[in-house]
Amino acid sequence: MENRKTIRKWVWVWDFDKEEEWLNEMAMNGWVLESVGLCTYNFVRCEPGEYSVRLEMHPYDESYLAFMRETGAEYVGRMMLWIYFRKKTADGPFDLFSDIDSKISHLDRIGKMLAAVGGANLVIGIANTLSPARLGWVNLLCATLLMYALGRIQGKKEALEKERRLHE
Repeated sequence: MENRKTIRKWVWVWDFDKEEEWLNEMAMNGWVLESVGLCTYNFVRCEPGEYSVRLEMHPYDESYLAFMRETGAEYVGRMMLWIYFRKKTADGPFDLFSDIDSKISHLDRIGKMLAAVGGANLVIGIANTLSPARLGWVNLLCATLLMYALGRIQGKKEALEKERRLHE
């Protein structure tokens, strides 16, 4: 029986929660995330349900990684600004966000990144439409996609804010 497998899969930034759900389904089926790369997920055999996997957009921060190790979480890897952790389920619940406000703060970080990269692509796209190469459409297409992603993240944030108001 194979002890390792690789799955190549594209996940949109606004579906990070579905990505996390999929990674946990894999762990429930006996495949825990071992490393991550561009559209590449490497898994290793484990006992079904032995691990929980979490991910978040977080800049590189050694003190944060040390804090996560203290909680029993293992650093799996990172892909761009996304960081992946796993933790044995026997060690108790594993949540990166303790309340609605921390979830909203996470969505704010994602939104700021999307706005910055999308805005830069918009400016570059407009500037490139004036150049002889006329390749500005590529950046404009990227800007459109990133702004769509920003809208999806904003929708998630608004839903959490509504939930927070209901509980106040």
